Amino acid sequence: MAKAEKTVTIKQVASPQRRPGDQRATLIGLGLNKMNKTSTLQDTPAVRGMIAKVAHLVRVVE
Repeated sequence: MAKAEKTVTIKQVASPQRRPGDQRATLIGLGLNKMNKTSTLQDTPAVRGMIAKVAHLVRVVE
């Protein structure tokens, strides 16, 4: 039986306006580009690092 893959769901809660371009690109990489949009991704160290970079713009949904 295959192990269930862990996922993390994130929601964008702030606008990327007046933010550096790398933060905007990180949001797009996470699959977010509009307010209140949610995205479910695999819980990997790379994704966690991206979330940490834009932690002030997103919220992890339990």
